[in-house]
Amino acid sequence: MNAETDQDLASGIAAFEGKHFSTASRLLSPLADQGNDEAQFRMAIMAQNGLGMVVNEKVALENMMAAAKQGHALAMHGLGFMYLQGECTEQDPKQAAHWFQQAADAGMQGSMTTLAMMYRDGNGVEKNPEEADRLFKMAGFDPSEFS
Repeated sequence: MNAETDQDLASGIAAFEGKHFSTASRLLSPLADQGNDEAQFRMAIMAQNGLGMVVNEKVALENMMAAAKQGHALAMHGLGFMYLQGECTEQDPKQAAHWFQQAADAGMQGSMTTLAMMYRDGNGVEKNPEEADRLFKMAGFDPSEFS
């Protein structure tokens, strides 16, 4: 990235965080198109929720997937929820478990907890209470809190 790209990314993220979504979209969209995972993640959130733009599930899924495939932990977590809830894509608990596992491996506590519940319930994965307990503990929870 060059200095101008760095500045656009920083300004776009600041606009996103400040809830100035149309400005964020204008700054981040070209960077997302160039493959920047931070821009892709934020463009996915805006497209999914109609922030600064019309809701566009296709753009949301494409950007979330692109950022997740680059190892963006929050995007992996977000993609897991898209598949788990059937938002912007067909509901697919197996794909959800895959992306929650990727995010958990990247240290995302929320993904560890969600994946633990999936193992507890046998949702998208084979029911495995021992794995559920291990993941709950890894996420910092007492498994009995989720019984």
